[in-house]
Amino acid sequence: MELTVDAPAPQDDDAGPHDQAVVARRPPRNRPRRVPLPAPVLAVIWVLASIGGLAVWLLLYAYVLSGFGEASAQHALYAELRTDIAQGTAKLGGKIALGTPVALLKIPQAGVDDVVLEGTTSGVLEQGPGLEADSPLPGQAGVSIIDGRQALFGGPFRHLSALRPGDVLQVTTGAGIFEYRVMDLRYPGDPYPAQLPPGQGRLTLVTVTSAGWRGGALRNEFLYVDTALISKAVASPIGQPTQIPKNQLLMQGDPSVLFVLVLWMQLLVIVVLTLVWVSTRWAGWQTWLVGAPVVMAILWIASEAAFQLLPNLL
Repeated sequence: MELTVDAPAPQDDDAGPHDQAVVARRPPRNRPRRVPLPAPVLAVIWVLASIGGLAVWLLLYAYVLSGFGEASAQHALYAELRTDIAQGTAKLGGKIALGTPVALLKIPQAGVDDVVLEGTTSGVLEQGPGLEADSPLPGQAGVSIIDGRQALFGGPFRHLSALRPGDVLQVTTGAGIFEYRVMDLRYPGDPYPAQLPPGQGRLTLVTVTSAGWRGGALRNEFLYVDTALISKAVASPIGQPTQIPKNQLLMQGDPSVLFVLVLWMQLLVIVVLTLVWVSTRWAGWQTWLVGAPVVMAILWIASEAAFQLLPNLL
Protein backbone atom coordinates (compact mmCIF):
# COMPACT_ATOMS: atom_id res chain seq x y z
CA MET A 1 0.00 0.00 0.00
CA GLU A 2 1.47 3.27 -1.09
CA LEU A 3 1.18 6.44 0.93
CA THR A 4 0.76 9.49 -1.25
CA VAL A 5 1.07 13.12 -0.13
CA ASP A 6 -0.27 15.90 -2.22
CA ALA A 7 2.51 18.37 -2.92
CA PRO A 8 1.68 22.04 -2.45
CA ALA A 9 0.82 23.78 -5.62
CA PRO A 10 3.60 26.00 -6.91
CA GLN A 11 3.09 29.66 -6.12
CA ASP A 12 3.08 32.03 -8.99
CA ASP A 13 5.26 35.05 -8.41
CA ASP A 14 3.04 37.15 -10.61
CA ALA A 15 0.05 37.92 -8.45
CA GLY A 16 -3.17 38.54 -10.22
CA PRO A 17 -5.36 41.61 -9.91
CA HIS A 18 -7.38 40.01 -7.12
CA ASP A 19 -4.27 39.26 -5.08
CA GLN A 20 -2.93 42.79 -5.60
CA ALA A 21 -6.19 44.21 -4.32
CA VAL A 22 -5.93 42.06 -1.22
CA VAL A 23 -2.37 43.28 -0.61
CA ALA A 24 -3.45 46.84 -1.17
CA ARG A 25 -6.14 46.49 1.50
CA ARG A 26 -3.64 45.41 4.11
CA PRO A 27 -3.23 48.03 6.84
CA PRO A 28 0.07 49.97 6.64
CA ARG A 29 2.74 49.36 9.20
CA ASN A 30 2.92 51.74 12.08
CA ARG A 31 5.70 54.28 11.51
CA PRO A 32 7.18 56.42 14.28
CA ARG A 33 5.57 59.82 14.31
CA ARG A 34 7.73 62.92 14.43
CA VAL A 35 7.08 64.91 17.54
CA PRO A 36 7.31 68.67 16.81
CA LEU A 37 9.65 70.66 19.01
CA PRO A 38 8.03 72.95 21.57
CA ALA A 39 7.72 76.59 20.55
CA PRO A 40 10.23 77.83 23.19
CA VAL A 41 12.84 75.38 21.92
CA LEU A 42 12.30 76.50 18.33
CA ALA A 43 12.61 80.12 19.42
CA VAL A 44 15.92 79.43 21.17
CA ILE A 45 17.23 77.59 18.10
CA TRP A 46 16.29 80.48 15.82
CA VAL A 47 17.88 83.03 18.15
CA LEU A 48 21.13 81.06 18.44
CA ALA A 49 21.24 80.46 14.69
CA SER A 50 20.68 84.17 14.03
CA ILE A 51 23.41 85.20 16.46
CA GLY A 52 25.83 82.68 14.97
CA GLY A 53 25.02 83.76 11.43
CA LEU A 54 25.46 87.43 12.34
CA ALA A 55 28.84 86.70 13.98
CA VAL A 56 30.04 84.85 10.88
CA TRP A 57 28.86 87.72 8.67
CA LEU A 58 30.66 90.33 10.77
CA LEU A 59 33.93 88.38 10.63
CA LEU A 60 33.55 87.89 6.88
CA TYR A 61 32.79 91.57 6.37
CA ALA A 62 35.61 92.77 8.63
CA TYR A 63 38.45 90.76 7.12
CA VAL A 64 37.29 90.15 3.54
CA LEU A 65 34.38 92.22 2.26
CA SER A 66 35.44 95.52 3.84
CA GLY A 67 38.62 95.38 1.75
CA PHE A 68 36.55 95.21 -1.42
CA GLY A 69 34.58 98.23 -0.25
CA GLU A 70 37.77 100.19 0.40
CA ALA A 71 39.19 99.23 -3.00
CA SER A 72 36.01 100.37 -4.74
CA ALA A 73 36.08 103.69 -2.86
CA GLN A 74 39.76 104.18 -3.73
CA HIS A 75 39.02 103.64 -7.42
CA ALA A 76 36.38 106.38 -7.39
CA LEU A 77 38.51 108.72 -5.24
CA TYR A 78 41.49 108.35 -7.57
CA ALA A 79 39.38 109.35 -10.55
CA GLU A 80 38.06 112.37 -8.62
CA LEU A 81 41.51 113.50 -7.44
CA ARG A 82 43.03 113.05 -10.88
CA THR A 83 40.29 115.20 -12.41
CA ASP A 84 40.67 117.88 -9.74
CA ILE A 85 44.44 118.08 -10.23
CA ALA A 86 44.11 118.21 -14.02
CA GLN A 87 41.53 121.00 -13.81
CA GLY A 88 43.42 122.89 -11.11
CA THR A 89 40.54 122.60 -8.62
CA ALA A 90 42.22 120.30 -6.09
CA LYS A 91 42.01 121.51 -2.49
CA LEU A 92 45.23 123.05 -1.19
CA GLY A 93 44.36 123.89 2.38
CA GLY A 94 42.09 125.82 4.66
CA LYS A 95 38.80 124.27 5.75
CA ILE A 96 38.19 121.17 3.62
CA ALA A 97 35.09 118.98 3.78
CA LEU A 98 35.58 115.57 5.39
CA GLY A 99 36.17 112.78 2.89
CA THR A 100 37.54 115.04 0.16
CA PRO A 101 40.50 113.46 -1.68
CA VAL A 102 43.55 115.68 -1.14
CA ALA A 103 46.66 113.64 -2.03
CA LEU A 104 48.03 110.45 -3.54
CA LEU A 105 50.46 108.60 -1.26
CA LYS A 106 52.93 106.09 -2.71
CA ILE A 107 55.19 103.99 -0.49
CA PRO A 108 56.49 101.04 -2.55
CA GLN A 109 58.42 99.57 0.39
CA ALA A 110 55.16 99.21 2.38
CA GLY A 111 52.81 98.41 -0.49
CA VAL A 112 50.96 101.73 -0.16
CA ASP A 113 49.43 103.35 -3.23
CA ASP A 114 46.37 105.10 -1.87
CA VAL A 115 44.39 108.30 -2.13
CA VAL A 116 44.48 110.32 1.09
CA LEU A 117 41.26 111.90 2.27
CA GLU A 118 40.61 114.90 4.48
CA GLY A 119 39.75 113.94 8.06
CA THR A 120 40.37 110.96 10.30
CA THR A 121 36.94 109.85 11.49
CA SER A 122 36.28 106.14 11.52
CA GLY A 123 33.98 106.54 8.52
CA VAL A 124 36.59 108.44 6.49
CA LEU A 125 39.28 105.87 7.23
CA GLU A 126 37.00 103.14 5.90
CA GLN A 127 37.78 104.57 2.45
CA GLY A 128 41.53 105.01 2.85
CA PRO A 129 44.19 106.93 4.81
CA GLY A 130 43.15 110.29 6.22
CA LEU A 131 44.94 113.60 6.76
CA GLU A 132 44.44 115.11 10.20
CA ALA A 133 42.38 118.24 9.60
CA ASP A 134 44.55 120.43 11.85
CA SER A 135 47.74 119.67 9.90
CA PRO A 136 48.87 121.11 6.54
CA LEU A 137 48.73 119.16 3.31
CA PRO A 138 51.85 117.16 2.41
CA GLY A 139 54.40 119.29 0.61
CA GLN A 140 53.54 122.38 2.63
CA ALA A 141 55.63 123.84 5.42
CA GLY A 142 54.88 122.32 8.79
CA VAL A 143 54.12 118.84 10.13
CA SER A 144 51.56 116.88 8.13
CA ILE A 145 49.98 113.84 9.80
CA ILE A 146 48.30 110.98 7.94
CA ASP A 147 46.48 108.20 9.81
CA GLY A 148 45.70 104.79 8.34
CA ARG A 149 44.10 101.52 9.37
CA GLN A 150 46.18 98.51 10.28
CA ALA A 151 43.86 95.57 9.52
CA LEU A 152 40.26 96.37 8.59
CA PHE A 153 39.09 97.90 5.31
CA GLY A 154 42.13 96.84 3.35
CA GLY A 155 44.58 97.79 6.11
CA PRO A 156 46.53 100.29 3.95
CA PHE A 157 49.14 100.90 6.69
CA ARG A 158 49.55 97.28 7.79
CA HIS A 159 53.13 97.09 6.43
CA LEU A 160 54.47 100.42 7.71
CA SER A 161 56.75 98.59 10.12
CA ALA A 162 58.70 97.32 7.07
CA LEU A 163 60.01 100.85 6.42
CA ARG A 164 63.60 101.69 7.29
CA PRO A 165 65.45 105.01 7.71
CA GLY A 166 66.47 106.28 4.29
CA ASP A 167 63.46 104.91 2.41
CA VAL A 168 61.85 107.47 0.10
CA LEU A 169 58.13 107.94 -0.39
CA GLN A 170 56.16 110.19 -2.72
CA VAL A 171 53.07 112.35 -2.26
CA THR A 172 51.15 114.08 -5.05
CA THR A 173 48.79 116.99 -4.35
CA GLY A 174 47.33 119.85 -6.33
CA ALA A 175 50.56 121.76 -5.62
CA GLY A 176 52.85 119.16 -7.23
CA ILE A 177 54.85 116.02 -6.44
CA PHE A 178 56.83 115.89 -3.20
CA GLU A 179 59.31 113.36 -1.84
CA TYR A 180 59.98 112.47 1.78
CA ARG A 181 62.79 110.43 3.34
CA VAL A 182 62.10 108.21 6.33
CA MET A 183 63.88 109.48 9.43
CA ASP A 184 62.88 106.87 12.00
CA LEU A 185 60.13 104.59 13.27
CA ARG A 186 58.83 105.76 16.62
CA TYR A 187 56.79 103.98 19.30
CA PRO A 188 55.21 105.37 22.48
CA GLY A 189 57.95 106.42 24.88
CA ASP A 190 60.53 107.05 22.15
CA PRO A 191 61.93 110.61 21.89
CA TYR A 192 60.23 113.02 19.53
CA PRO A 193 62.16 114.26 16.49
CA ALA A 194 63.91 117.62 16.69
CA GLN A 195 61.87 120.78 16.31
CA LEU A 196 61.12 121.56 12.68
CA PRO A 197 62.94 124.62 11.33
CA PRO A 198 60.77 127.36 9.80
CA GLY A 199 59.91 126.77 6.14
CA GLN A 200 60.61 123.03 6.32
CA GLY A 201 58.15 120.17 6.03
CA ARG A 202 57.68 116.85 7.75
CA LEU A 203 55.20 114.02 7.28
CA THR A 204 54.26 111.60 10.06
CA LEU A 205 52.39 108.40 9.24
CA VAL A 206 50.40 106.94 12.13
CA THR A 207 48.86 103.52 12.64
CA VAL A 208 48.82 100.76 15.25
CA THR A 209 50.71 97.52 15.40
CA SER A 210 48.78 94.32 16.01
CA ALA A 211 49.36 91.43 18.38
CA GLY A 212 48.15 89.14 15.59
CA TRP A 213 45.71 86.27 15.83
CA ARG A 214 47.20 84.97 19.07
CA GLY A 215 46.55 88.30 20.66
CA GLY A 216 43.04 88.53 19.28
CA ALA A 217 44.11 90.99 16.55
CA LEU A 218 43.74 93.82 19.05
CA ARG A 219 45.84 96.95 19.29
CA ASN A 220 49.31 96.49 20.69
CA GLU A 221 50.81 99.98 20.44
CA PHE A 222 51.00 103.03 18.21
CA LEU A 223 53.49 103.26 15.38
CA TYR A 224 54.73 106.62 14.07
CA VAL A 225 56.86 106.91 10.94
CA ASP A 226 58.57 110.30 10.81
CA THR A 227 59.70 111.46 7.37
CA ALA A 228 61.48 114.63 6.28
CA LEU A 229 60.53 116.61 3.18
CA ILE A 230 63.42 116.58 0.72
CA SER A 231 61.57 118.55 -1.95
CA LYS A 232 61.05 122.30 -1.72
CA ALA A 233 58.19 123.14 0.63
CA VAL A 234 55.31 125.35 -0.48
CA ALA A 235 53.48 127.85 1.69
CA SER A 236 50.46 126.75 3.71
CA PRO A 237 47.21 128.60 2.96
CA ILE A 238 45.53 130.44 5.80
CA GLY A 239 42.38 129.17 7.46
CA GLN A 240 43.80 125.87 8.71
CA PRO A 241 41.78 124.46 11.66
CA THR A 242 43.70 124.54 14.92
CA GLN A 243 41.97 121.58 16.57
CA ILE A 244 39.91 118.56 15.65
CA PRO A 245 36.84 117.04 17.34
CA LYS A 246 37.07 113.96 19.52
CA ASN A 247 35.80 111.56 16.85
CA GLN A 248 38.89 112.38 14.73
CA LEU A 249 41.44 111.62 17.43
CA LEU A 250 43.50 108.44 17.45
CA MET A 251 41.62 105.23 18.31
CA GLN A 252 38.25 106.95 18.54
CA GLY A 253 34.96 105.73 17.13
CA ASP A 254 32.13 107.85 15.75
CA PRO A 255 29.01 107.52 17.95
CA SER A 256 27.06 109.87 15.67
CA VAL A 257 26.31 106.92 13.34
CA LEU A 258 24.40 105.05 16.06
CA PHE A 259 21.07 106.59 15.01
CA VAL A 260 21.66 105.61 11.39
CA LEU A 261 22.59 102.07 12.45
CA VAL A 262 19.37 101.69 14.44
CA LEU A 263 17.32 102.74 11.40
CA TRP A 264 19.02 100.21 9.15
CA MET A 265 18.58 97.44 11.71
CA GLN A 266 14.87 98.24 11.95
CA LEU A 267 14.63 98.03 8.18
CA LEU A 268 16.42 94.67 8.29
CA VAL A 269 13.89 93.30 10.80
CA ILE A 270 10.99 94.52 8.63
CA VAL A 271 12.47 92.90 5.52
CA VAL A 272 13.06 89.58 7.31
CA LEU A 273 9.50 89.50 8.67
CA THR A 274 8.20 90.31 5.20
CA LEU A 275 10.18 87.45 3.70
CA VAL A 276 8.81 85.06 6.34
CA TRP A 277 5.28 86.08 5.36
CA VAL A 278 6.07 85.81 1.64
CA SER A 279 7.54 82.31 2.11
CA THR A 280 4.08 81.06 3.13
CA ARG A 281 2.79 82.01 -0.32
CA TRP A 282 5.78 81.55 -2.60
CA ALA A 283 8.12 78.66 -3.22
CA GLY A 284 11.31 78.59 -1.19
CA TRP A 285 13.65 79.34 -4.11
CA GLN A 286 11.51 82.29 -5.18
CA THR A 287 11.71 83.79 -1.72
CA TRP A 288 15.50 83.38 -1.62
CA LEU A 289 15.87 84.77 -5.14
CA VAL A 290 14.05 87.97 -4.25
CA GLY A 291 15.01 88.35 -0.61
CA ALA A 292 18.69 87.41 -0.47
CA PRO A 293 20.02 90.44 -2.46
CA VAL A 294 17.91 92.83 -0.37
CA VAL A 295 19.07 91.33 2.92
CA MET A 296 22.72 91.33 1.79
CA ALA A 297 22.54 94.98 0.74
CA ILE A 298 21.04 96.06 4.06
CA LEU A 299 23.57 93.97 6.00
CA TRP A 300 26.43 95.56 4.04
CA ILE A 301 25.28 99.12 4.76
CA ALA A 302 24.48 98.35 8.39
CA SER A 303 27.88 96.71 8.89
CA GLU A 304 29.63 99.72 7.36
CA ALA A 305 27.88 101.94 9.89
CA ALA A 306 28.46 99.53 12.79
CA PHE A 307 32.22 99.43 12.22
CA GLN A 308 32.35 103.21 12.46
CA LEU A 309 31.66 102.75 16.18
CA LEU A 310 35.02 100.97 16.52
CA PRO A 311 38.41 102.72 16.89
CA ASN A 312 39.44 104.38 13.64
CA LEU A 313 42.92 102.82 13.32
CA LEU A 314 41.96 99.14 13.56
